[in-house]
Amino acid sequence: MVRADFNRSLIQLQDDLLSLGDLVEKAIIKSMDALEQRDLKASFEVVQDDDLIDEKRFRLEEDSIDLIATQQPLATDLRTLIVALQIAVELERMGDYAEGIGKVSLIIGDEPLFKHIEELRHMSVHARDMLRRSLKALVDRDIAAARQVWDDDDRVDRLYDEVCRELFAGMAREPQTIERATHLLWVAHDLERMADRATNIAERVIFLVTGGQVDDMDQSR
Repeated sequence: MVRADFNRSLIQLQDDLLSLGDLVEKAIIKSMDALEQRDLKASFEVVQDDDLIDEKRFRLEEDSIDLIATQQPLATDLRTLIVALQIAVELERMGDYAEGIGKVSLIIGDEPLFKHIEELRHMSVHARDMLRRSLKALVDRDIAAARQVWDDDDRVDRLYDEVCRELFAGMAREPQTIERATHLLWVAHDLERMADRATNIAERVIFLVTGGQVDDMDQSR
């Protein structure tokens, strides 16, 4: 494969990652909308559609491994392919969390939601925003933007801690709400993990551009 063909393959790989990221973001939106609106049909579709995300991840892995095996890339090219493999896994796991929210919605069934759905919605919005910005940082090779995503994970962690405290307090006051509150704790956990995965993508971008980790940047300040 000549260099021009290899470059086109790298561009296509990045486009495929962005396409996978778009699928994942849509799954997050749909899972939260279905949960809030008690739309069990949509929740079931989120669970079923996770297979599409898995398949796209596996195709990305196959393409990346094929390029590594046939082109034996070095330096930045090798990092690009390794990072593509890692990001594909992170995106697939975010899709799994969206699927998890769909499953929780199906478990809840027709029961009304406990309160705190607004806080969960805020967590979802922040996680999706971090996902979008981490992928844009990948396209732009923007270390500062990637670092900002990494820093912004604290905001989601604070929301998660707040939701957990309030749900646990509610369970103590009203033991009859324990089951419903536990379901929302699962949702909060899935959303918090989504933000962690977006942070991981940002870390991969930093590694791609610099060859170092976030801690290395901290030590150099």
